[in-house]
Amino acid sequence: MDEKFEVIGLGSSTVDILSLVDHFPAREEVQQAQAIVLDGGGPVATAMVTLARLGARVAMIDAIGDDWRGQFVRDGLQRERVATDYLRVIEGSSSSASTIMVRRRDGKRSIVFAPGVGADLTGADVPPDLIAAAQFLHVNGRHWDVCLQVCRQARAGGVKVSFDGGAQRYRPAMRELVPVTHICIVARDFAEKYTQNQDMWEAGQHLLAEGPELVGITDGTRGSWIFPQGESPFHQPAFLLPAVVDTTGCGDSYHGAFLFGLLRGLDLRRSATLASAVAALNTQHLGGREGLPSYEQAAAFLDEVGQMTGL
Repeated sequence: MDEKFEVIGLGSSTVDILSLVDHFPAREEVQQAQAIVLDGGGPVATAMVTLARLGARVAMIDAIGDDWRGQFVRDGLQRERVATDYLRVIEGSSSSASTIMVRRRDGKRSIVFAPGVGADLTGADVPPDLIAAAQFLHVNGRHWDVCLQVCRQARAGGVKVSFDGGAQRYRPAMRELVPVTHICIVARDFAEKYTQNQDMWEAGQHLLAEGPELVGITDGTRGSWIFPQGESPFHQPAFLLPAVVDTTGCGDSYHGAFLFGLLRGLDLRRSATLASAVAALNTQHLGGREGLPSYEQAAAFLDEVGQMTGL
């Protein structure tokens, strides 16, 4: 292997079809979209694009179909300098897609998801040397059997495992994955369901006791809570911009930017500040990737809002 990657993503890569609408339908109706965008998506894939925009060397592992959606996924990642050598194209299968309605007044979303048919990974699709040479493996539980196997191998080999526990994605099997991760950043919905606790300070400590060395809980405009092993936890406020276009990809970009901060030696508070800034900037465009900033753009934003902390 000629090139070593700093972060390897293992998860789902989707095509997102986004429509900006006045309201979510409550009954049968026809309404005119204010805008329609076709974009790449998927929690792990968008985190990899975030990392690449900021300047990291990353690769994506996934199984995609040989349909137009699979080609769209591949082309989109390649444009963003995310290595696609480890995307497995499965003949006769279809790739994942999401139809997303975005409400114009606040950027809230309604999502319909269609998983790919016949596209899945096996252990043979994940080269051990690829993972061993990376600093981080980032997952969200997709390709479950392979994911769990590779996370255990990564942890045994000294590679840090990062887990994205998204909203509405908790299931009991995740209790097997969380203890083998090093960095466990989850949405509030995931934390509440996992811990059966609505107090974020208590939920974070519960998750930390499961085994990760760092836990984060994200909660949109209410910011995020960070819990390091052996150190005091802290709250990171969100950057509240005057107008929000779309919240798609905000959590995914938070993960990518947080990992980038750790890669570049930032302490946890500066990493959380960078992640919050990137997520905020990403709300200014329709789609989960259009608004992703470069490192220079993120630093300029933090300087503008008086939060420049040595990035």
